[in-house]
Amino acid sequence: MDNTHGASSFTLNHDLVSLHITRDGGMLAPVAFRLGDRIVSPYSLSPWKPDGVDAELPVLLKNLRGDFFCLPFGPQENGLPHGETANCAWHLVSETEDSLTLGINASDVSANVMKTISLRPGQAAIYYEHRISGLEGDFSYGNHPILDLSAIPEGAARVSVSPFRWASVYPEVFSNPADGAKQALKISALFSDLSEVPLADGGTTDLTRYPARAGNDDLVMMVSEDATPEQPFAWTAVVLDGYVWFSLKNPADFPATLFWLSNGGRSASPWESRHLGRLGIEDVCSHFCDSVDLSRKDLLHNLCVPTTRRFSKDETVTLRNIQAVAAVPEGFGLVKSIVPCGENIVTLTDENGLTATAAVDWAAL
Repeated sequence: MDNTHGASSFTLNHDLVSLHITRDGGMLAPVAFRLGDRIVSPYSLSPWKPDGVDAELPVLLKNLRGDFFCLPFGPQENGLPHGETANCAWHLVSETEDSLTLGINASDVSANVMKTISLRPGQAAIYYEHRISGLEGDFSYGNHPILDLSAIPEGAARVSVSPFRWASVYPEVFSNPADGAKQALKISALFSDLSEVPLADGGTTDLTRYPARAGNDDLVMMVSEDATPEQPFAWTAVVLDGYVWFSLKNPADFPATLFWLSNGGRSASPWESRHLGRLGIEDVCSHFCDSVDLSRKDLLHNLCVPTTRRFSKDETVTLRNIQAVAAVPEGFGLVKSIVPCGENIVTLTDENGLTATAAVDWAAL
């Protein structure tokens, strides 16, 4: 373990990936990927450190960074936001040269969660596995990766997702003016194209270009199309300066993807309008970022969109995700597709027909 950005962290190093996972909250970041002679670190570290903010804040906010697992997803009436999995201490269960397994007994949901982070030789990819046992009832959950695009020129990063069958801006006030917060998107607005999302003041905006809409924090949710033999996973991709970060998921486990567009829209502590150019790309089974109680109301049942999953204490549920990076050729633009290309390769194709490949064992999902 070491101390990274003010938090005690486990470490894991391999040929192409070096990563840190906080003990408290199990948060992944920083992560350094090696792409040829270049090192890239796309995951966010908050512009504050844990000892520099109010000690009464939950660990979630004090340590805020990278990716973390939320069970349940969202606030709880009698528990920590995003659950003890995102706030309390994880312990080391086992380690190998290319993996770490951490565990937590989450008393708020009366479940045991085992987190395994693994790396593979020759792959600039991170494999996540969360095994949940002892959990009884209907619960929301999700992953919560946050990328730092604050050093990217306005609108220069290109953001895309695999085909979706329903999408909406958050149906309530997301950034509350009473808390000194602002949002730009029209509440409850439905959309079918990320490049044309309604604004509160009229017109539309392009969510495929980021950073954008300075001084605002917004949230949208896209419900992924089901997997098929030809397209066995859903994906999200962000093209940065000469490389692409992308994530793969099984939409049966994670039906929706949230975009948290955090660009200085929150002025209260610890935000202080300094959380700039951050993009949360959250694969979830949840009703937006709402509480587990609201997610249990099954408000999207008419669209056949599950917002919770039924767990049994006698069953172990395993959830898997993959996040990776790949170099892209000059001029590579918005990703339009990510498809398998053999057993351990995926091909990414952009809007202009340019392609890039990445070594990823997509079947691990």
